[in-house]
Amino acid sequence: MTKSMIFAGFGGQGILFTGKMAAYSGMMDGKEVSWLPSYGPEMRGGTANCSVCISDEAIACPLVINPDVLLAMNTPSYEKFIGDVVPGGVAILDSSLISLKSDRSDITVCYVPATALADANGLNGLANMILFGKMLKETGFTSIETLKKSLEKVVPAKKAHLIESNMKAVALGMEQ
Repeated sequence: MTKSMIFAGFGGQGILFTGKMAAYSGMMDGKEVSWLPSYGPEMRGGTANCSVCISDEAIACPLVINPDVLLAMNTPSYEKFIGDVVPGGVAILDSSLISLKSDRSDITVCYVPATALADANGLNGLANMILFGKMLKETGFTSIETLKKSLEKVVPAKKAHLIESNMKAVALGMEQ
């Protein structure tokens, strides 16, 4: 089984980190993975997205054209990718920053006010991980335990104190 995902938003929202966490979690689960980042020349504030594939088999091409899952954190990303999600797929959207509503009835669309939730819960800058938690709840592509182990491996030792707040954000997303 292969799960393909696109994570998209503005640079600085943690999009590439979120995609990397998905890929790393897949790797920790013993799967084949690919992570392909793409961003404009103005990294912070410009558009950023990444393609992630997690599979039981070798991945022939890391580029995702029609994702099973879309995690979008801004309107330009929503508009660019919502039409590409496969029927039966899932779109996780930050409704704090995306006011548009999808007219697609062939996919599951989850509207999560992630930026507002992050601000209200003292988790500033972690809207991406709130959306990740919702994605984890909707797809079950990895376990919360694997995600925590992945964070412990990826987050540098000098920033280890951030693991707890990231896990709180994921838990908050799973409650949505």
